[in-house]
Amino acid sequence: MKRLSVVLGLCAAIHSISAIAEGVPISKFGPDDTLGAVNHLTPAGVLAAVKLVTTGKTYALAVESGPDSPAYPPRSYDMTILQLDDGAGVPVGTNKLTGNDDLLRTYMGIGSQIDGLGHVGVGHHYYNNTPAKDFVSVTGLTKFSTSDIPPIVTRGVLLDIARLKGEKVLPEGTAINQAEIDAAAKAQGVSINKGDVVLLHTGWMSISESDGARFIKGEPGLGVGGAKYLAGLGVVAVGADTFGVEAIPFETEGQFFPVHQELLARNGVYLLENMDTRALAADEAWEFLFVLGQPRFVGSVQAIINPIAIR
Repeated sequence: MKRLSVVLGLCAAIHSISAIAEGVPISKFGPDDTLGAVNHLTPAGVLAAVKLVTTGKTYALAVESGPDSPAYPPRSYDMTILQLDDGAGVPVGTNKLTGNDDLLRTYMGIGSQIDGLGHVGVGHHYYNNTPAKDFVSVTGLTKFSTSDIPPIVTRGVLLDIARLKGEKVLPEGTAINQAEIDAAAKAQGVSINKGDVVLLHTGWMSISESDGARFIKGEPGLGVGGAKYLAGLGVVAVGADTFGVEAIPFETEGQFFPVHQELLARNGVYLLENMDTRALAADEAWEFLFVLGQPRFVGSVQAIINPIAIR
């Protein structure tokens, strides 16, 4: 029995070492944590963020999701409208009731979206060193569902990297790392604090309206060093006016979405994709109240969202 215990212990240790070797650590919030960086949110942080509201102006940060939305293949959107009456257009009841319902067949990762912690892993290990076999099911995730993310109400910070570089639209492949983050924050007179949501303005959203194929083929965005830096500052989420937040082509040849791995799997920091930051940038709204109550689709990996900025 003692020998069996030793063998089992050794096997467990080897499994743990193998998982950590894949680069997915145990969360600093504890081995059972499933929420990641939203643990940084506090009532005090909400109260502080509310004080940023001085004009009452609101900004919808989402773009429309629809059949023509540029989307990462093979994602698609298909809406069907159904009549609620007998299907022949005949009103129902003495009050002549008519109406419509809608049936939507879509990927959850189309248009403006939040990437949950079950979206991207490293070698089949996800946030908090969780093996895929422990939570991935064809009928829905049993952990890390975006429906379990609490409301995100906090201070938002916009970093206008296009303005910093003196360009309207940054070229695809432009990597945003610590130097660019610090320079933009200094130029705008803002700091990045624990619990913040950071949005990057690159000007790339305008490409989606003029050249959808180019928009989805590459993009400027966060580099791995920048991702590590922001995670180290304790941000809750990072978003951008691009479909994938990170620089594509990727910084290192042969790698594939390394920033997703760094933020989601290793640090539990959420990604906000296809954020429309144009109005914020035009108003030089560098800090604001950020509000997101994501839809509660049980078992979802991602979710279509419309976060709001208020200043």
